[in-house]
Amino acid sequence: MKPVEERKQYIDKTDPKLSLTKQCQLLAISRSSLYTKPKNGESQINIELMELMDKMHLEHPEYGSKRMFEWLKMDKNYDINQKRIDRLYYRVMRLKALMPGPHTSRSNKEHKKYPYLLKNMKINRCNQVWMTDITYIPMRSGFMYLMAIIDVHSRAILHWSISNTMDSQWCCKNVSECIQKHGIPEIINTDQGSQFTSDDFVYGVINMGIKLSMDGKGRATDNIYIERFWRTIKYEHIYIRPSATVKELMSGVEWYIGWYNHERRHSSIENQFPMMAYNNYCEASEAA
Repeated sequence: MKPVEERKQYIDKTDPKLSLTKQCQLLAISRSSLYTKPKNGESQINIELMELMDKMHLEHPEYGSKRMFEWLKMDKNYDINQKRIDRLYYRVMRLKALMPGPHTSRSNKEHKKYPYLLKNMKINRCNQVWMTDITYIPMRSGFMYLMAIIDVHSRAILHWSISNTMDSQWCCKNVSECIQKHGIPEIINTDQGSQFTSDDFVYGVINMGIKLSMDGKGRATDNIYIERFWRTIKYEHIYIRPSATVKELMSGVEWYIGWYNHERRHSSIENQFPMMAYNNYCEASEAA
């Protein structure tokens, strides 16, 4: 398959017989792509590659960068090299394979890593464990990043934010805002990405008396509850309602998370709504 930019050259806006809509359908490109430029400094072909990798990662989280490269090159016929896929997979999208491999979500070797504290832990109360992560969100043109914080016991999404960059101060701000609204958790679990191992984030967490837990190297399953939420929001909202603008994206995510928290029953919490389960526990704790 040729990249979108190459396919665009076959569009003839003066063709008296074929409308632009029909030409776009025949060439398998969206009409909106004729008028928009890629965002975030990435080429249109990189946007395409990331959209494909994002969907494949949800179906096959065991795929690392090498297998993604082989799939895109051999099965999807993209003229690419491993170096390009490595950069997009690890640095831009922050993907990580299900099990350890030669790479992981890009960390800073100079940053201190903290042990994983949740193995065999019985999580039976709200604000006992929060998990947080960042995921790539495709748009009709370009992409953004979504960070969310989930309370593991209730599965409630306590806070979220969208940004076009992934810096440690953004992560710190989100955690701080979540604490102001919901109180201080006992443990926060993250991956070993450089945003979460930075001094800003680490000391911001531990100075409040919170224990910091980090996934084992390359183990996406250690942060499984937020990973499951990424799969849910992408299949139930992002992929079927692609956003054309950041405003549209933020409005859509706000709607979906509100629905997820208050109207989507969760089997793991006895078919309660996540925020109902969270609030009920908090009220019971205060009463006790």
